[in-house]
Amino acid sequence: MFRIHVLTAFLLVFPFISAEAQKDEIKTVAILGDSYSTFDGYIPEGNACWYFTTPQGENDVVAVEQTWWHQFCREGGYELVLNESYSGATVCNTGYDGADYSDRAFITRMFNVTALNPDLIIIFGATNDSWANVPLGELQFGGWSSSDMYSFLPACCFMLEYFSVAAPQSQVVFVINSELKDEITAGITEACDHYGFPSLLLKDIHKLWGHPSIKGMSQISEQLSGFVRSLK
Repeated sequence: MFRIHVLTAFLLVFPFISAEAQKDEIKTVAILGDSYSTFDGYIPEGNACWYFTTPQGENDVVAVEQTWWHQFCREGGYELVLNESYSGATVCNTGYDGADYSDRAFITRMFNVTALNPDLIIIFGATNDSWANVPLGELQFGGWSSSDMYSFLPACCFMLEYFSVAAPQSQVVFVINSELKDEITAGITEACDHYGFPSLLLKDIHKLWGHPSIKGMSQISEQLSGFVRSLK
């Protein structure tokens, strides 16, 4: 409830700020993500990690230089100021087997991202919401309650509303994983359109153990780099 009240205060104080505010040249990047964006030693302490210098099962990613975000920042000349990624995290407060994930949800960790005022915010999530079969709910563009935060679509809208108000000078891009449930992909796209945020639907990403391989990481970087260039 506290987080919802914080957002309400933002809306009351800054009613005319929007995501269409003037964006400067991209120099700094922050990520709000899940396991796809983790690597040991490069995410906040205490956040669960998936990628390490030893392989996870059949996955072949074992170096930070192989991750999509390291390639993206290196090739674009960007400074990564925060990688706020947490393996297994859902956007909403519902997790696997109906567990309460409010301690790791995107809507909990999003406040850390805006504190650094990055030029580009990359949201790369909803994979676990899809895999965990969390309640879908409906698109909701205001009037949220605490219980709404346990369904994906209301929580996703709440998150995008927050970024539109709290980070008007940042370019926000939502990266949508391939092979998610159709209703999740469609819901993200519609919500992003409502708030004026571009969304990138990844295509044909190579995965091992359900996670991007070395090849898949390069594919993500290439698709995202081209997408971001097209926004300028």
